[in-house]
Amino acid sequence: MPKEHKKRGRREEKKRKREQEENDSITKRRKSNDEQDVETNVDEDDQYNSSGYVPVSEPGELPFYGLLDEEEQEYFKRADTMLELNQFGDAEERDLFLANVYQEANGKELKIANSQSCSRLMERLILMSTPEQLKALFEKFGGHFLNLAQHRFASHCCETLFVQAAAIVSEELTAPAKAKPTTNAVQPPTAEQLFLSTVAELEGNLGYLMTDRFASHTLRVLLVVLSGRPLVDAQTTTLLQSKKKENIKLSSRDIPPPNISSSARTVPDSFSAALDRMVKGMLAGLDTTSLRALVSHPVANPLLQLLLDLEFHRSGKSIAKDTNSLFRKLLPDDPPGDGTDSAAFLNGMLYDPVGSRLLEVLVTNSPGKTFKTLYQTLFRNKLPNLAKNETASYVLIKVLERLNKDDLQAAVDEVCPQIQLLVERARTSVIKCLVERCRMRKVDTQPLAVALREAYGQEPVARMMKMLQLDRVGNETISDGRRKQIETQDPTRAHRSLLAQSMLEVPGPLQDLITEGILAMDNDTLLSMARDRSATHVLQKSLTCSGDTARYRRMILPRLGGMTMDLATDPVGSHVVDAFWTGSEGLWFVREKIAERLLQHETALRDSVPGRAVWRNWKMDMYKTRRYEWVSEAKGGVPERKTGIELARERYAAKKQVPSMKGGRQQRKTNSFRTGANAVIAGQG
Repeated sequence: MPKEHKKRGRREEKKRKREQEENDSITKRRKSNDEQDVETNVDEDDQYNSSGYVPVSEPGELPFYGLLDEEEQEYFKRADTMLELNQFGDAEERDLFLANVYQEANGKELKIANSQSCSRLMERLILMSTPEQLKALFEKFGGHFLNLAQHRFASHCCETLFVQAAAIVSEELTAPAKAKPTTNAVQPPTAEQLFLSTVAELEGNLGYLMTDRFASHTLRVLLVVLSGRPLVDAQTTTLLQSKKKENIKLSSRDIPPPNISSSARTVPDSFSAALDRMVKGMLAGLDTTSLRALVSHPVANPLLQLLLDLEFHRSGKSIAKDTNSLFRKLLPDDPPGDGTDSAAFLNGMLYDPVGSRLLEVLVTNSPGKTFKTLYQTLFRNKLPNLAKNETASYVLIKVLERLNKDDLQAAVDEVCPQIQLLVERARTSVIKCLVERCRMRKVDTQPLAVALREAYGQEPVARMMKMLQLDRVGNETISDGRRKQIETQDPTRAHRSLLAQSMLEVPGPLQDLITEGILAMDNDTLLSMARDRSATHVLQKSLTCSGDTARYRRMILPRLGGMTMDLATDPVGSHVVDAFWTGSEGLWFVREKIAERLLQHETALRDSVPGRAVWRNWKMDMYKTRRYEWVSEAKGGVPERKTGIELARERYAAKKQVPSMKGGRQQRKTNSFRTGANAVIAGQG
């Protein structure tokens, strides 16, 4: 980094003093804000002291690592922009640029991680770094993880570093052992050693970090890494980060995706011991009363969910017998029958927006004997009331997923009278869960179909309009951006669409409710449905769903085929045209007719992005130039026609193997008049 060019003179000296005073004021303002944040956190914790939870003493004030000067900030911002755009000539040029950035950042890593404007650069560097660069950065952060984890911006850098370094641990375990050098040079630490040193650094402060709004996220990532669980998983992602997290992404051009496994990872045995130490450190000194108070803590609750989930997966059924486990500390009564203190605690969590999430984990993973007791005590006699409650309905969904066939049938009979009220309150997730579980358990769906028909109406078109809220989309002449904004304002529309899609997957009366409504629509309503961002998925599912839908497809595809060009160039409707291919299976004449319409409007299709996707998915280049191959593929694998040279070779081989009588006499006549060295004597050769 070039040195700053300083000017001499009294004016320049006054200017430097003024800038120094501004930096000092920023530092003081930052410290005062941090103190105010600490006071806010203490006030938040005070509301839990009345419940019996005594917060662990927090560490001292966070250290200040300094500020980047203007020139450094400008350089790192420009580097972040270049990495985000990724307009390098090749991979070698990008690697050279990364090396230069690392060289400039040498000694300033902590400043960059704590900087609001440059911490994104640090995350992007971590995502693009080699294993050697990651371990070097890990060493630079070593000894400061306790402070970095509590920082608003640096905590995100720690999380990204842990996730990326987790893959290095697995690679070092599975890679063949390298020969040790004969020299006495100090070997760099392995990724396993770096993680273990981080755990040792955080020990002693885990109780306080559980309720820290930034460090709690870092602890969750560290626990997942030590456990070997998948890092890319729907459930894991929900526990690790909030919806407000800003995801730093890389441009896909010439950059390999981050090495993050979506399956279980191989971890060393030392990680299991470190995980046990972390869990004991978090739960040390917390009795049943304190833990139950933390269940309602908005920051500590996700961490307790992860700890409980890890306990169930590591200990299995034996967790119910371990008196020191988190599960047994929360529910000391075995079993938690009616009238016990544990049952009263669970009943209170049912309607708590925060505590109910832990109850979902408990219901999903608890041993069979414990779940049966919970179902008999808490849920069986109040299923309709739970279904109507906004918070308890999510717990009920987890309960329904574990019921056997007989209990599920009884639950359907109890909830069906409340379908009308559930539809009015937009509790379609419970109805969707019932539909899916009935399909899995082979339970009769006729009661559900009758209740849904009464709730949404007897007239088919009005029923579909009410179910999908098609009458609320607005004028079709508005712009696509405004239409998307209107459609996404009501999140219940997506849930209604998912309910209709789940009904289509159940052959019988539930599927007929949807197909009857679609067939009864006029062409304008069908076109509006195909262009709607939520309802279009229902139309696509009706063309590709399982079951005997041949009659429905024969009736709906000719009508939709007339709208091919209106849909093919629409960003949403083009996906319906893609579904025509699967929906027209076994209907060769319909498939060919749609392809002919697409060929007639080739220019219009190639001029639009959705149209080009439709042209490619329908293999229209093959249809235009190699019609026979397209027809054979469209008809379902008819043997391809042989080329002319292949047919000629077959004729020649057949003629050579079975010569005709005339050809034989001509051959013998020719041989009898041959002379010279190559002549064949009759009767020889």
